[in-house]
Amino acid sequence: MNDLVSRLHSRYNPQAEAARFLDSLKIKGTTECFILIEPGLGYLIPVLRERFKESKIIALKIEKNYNDEIAAKNFAESAVFRGTEKTEVKQFLEKEVPEINIERIRVIEWRPSLNFYKEAYVSLLSYVVDFLKRMDAEKRTSAFFGKKWFRNFFRNLNYVNKTVLYRQSDLPVIITGSGPSLGQAMPIILENQNNCLIIAASSSVMALCSFGITPDIVITTDGGNWALKHLISADRCLCSGAILAVNLCAALLSQSDSAPFLIINDGSYWQSIILRELNLPSVIIAQRGTVTATALDLALLLSRSGIFLAGMDLSHNDIRTHVKPYPFDSIFYGKADRFHPFYSMSFSRSVQLQEGSSMNIYAQWFKELPQTRQIFSLTDNNIFKKAKPKKPKIIKNKDEIFNINAHNEFSGLDKKNYSAQIINIALNALFSAMKKPHLADTIHKELSSLFSAADGKHVTEEEIIHELRMEI
Repeated sequence: MNDLVSRLHSRYNPQAEAARFLDSLKIKGTTECFILIEPGLGYLIPVLRERFKESKIIALKIEKNYNDEIAAKNFAESAVFRGTEKTEVKQFLEKEVPEINIERIRVIEWRPSLNFYKEAYVSLLSYVVDFLKRMDAEKRTSAFFGKKWFRNFFRNLNYVNKTVLYRQSDLPVIITGSGPSLGQAMPIILENQNNCLIIAASSSVMALCSFGITPDIVITTDGGNWALKHLISADRCLCSGAILAVNLCAALLSQSDSAPFLIINDGSYWQSIILRELNLPSVIIAQRGTVTATALDLALLLSRSGIFLAGMDLSHNDIRTHVKPYPFDSIFYGKADRFHPFYSMSFSRSVQLQEGSSMNIYAQWFKELPQTRQIFSLTDNNIFKKAKPKKPKIIKNKDEIFNINAHNEFSGLDKKNYSAQIINIALNALFSAMKKPHLADTIHKELSSLFSAADGKHVTEEEIIHELRMEI
């Protein structure tokens, strides 16, 4: 046994050492996944496999080229990653960590490795912690909104009258969020609006319209009812021909049916099956915790050129949490009185946002983006470099990028009972897929995460129909 191994494990009985260490951790019997941080030769793994036969074991190794017969035997049948490159670690974890409650995942540190690898070990551990924080935030959001997202999806099928296909272009893209710095970027956006595609988060449309700027695409992914207030302010743009980029799980207004839909599919089996059955084209973009991240993913698909961000601060400016005007301002002004001044309420809101962890989580996500494309900010930003968009030498007609078609697939349905018939078609497709052996397990897992916080519970057809009883 060489010097490296002797510094990470007992010289005499490493198997017993591993067993005693695991005894000291008092691991819960409900643990379903273990993430091991540089476990050396992996003596922990056989003990874990004996005690938790059904649990998944993931090992993160710092040494890339270290080979040993004992290690090969111990790590067999486990998911193993070697290296400390941040993006690669993140991609590996996204692929291997099961979608279960965070309480059922246990990170195990082999502390002798800390003394040996030092900074590399700490970095690896921090990557895992950041990943689990994001995973937990997404899980809590799903648990809170899951059933509502599901109901929204079926309700919104009724609003799709026109669908959009796109072709990638060389036009620069400007993405607008509703952060305080959006106001500073307005003159630049106004100057370049005819030379760029503008993708606007629905919360930023009111401010854009106040400057005479009409976005090409309004994007919304929020399932909460408060998102409707943003869409009300965006209704003028949608009626003027702006495209609505939307995950059908979002909250939508009934008048949204006048807009062309660029449907965002999160890639789940249940959504894909229904959209294919209804012949609705979509673009697959994974779910993100913030609409601006989804907007960035969409921009990367629509354009080969530079992408410029405005109002995506992921922070606040003193007590200013959003650009002015902002759709929710009327609520605060309406509640204000001499005992509860507007500025006092603004201060309280800014403190709440600062104390919450979501902004930091999203900011970290943007910082970890691979630098394979030109992504800039139109204002000072601590994540992206500041730059101005350059006018293309040849200005292409924006209409050539999008192909808008009327959706006539089910035009023969009874108009008086259109909603129920569309939902029944979608449900029949879903129920048929749930009976197919190669699809059933995956679909049940996807739906269980929406319907119940309890993992592994199979959702029945009766439960699905019960949730949709108001829509049918």
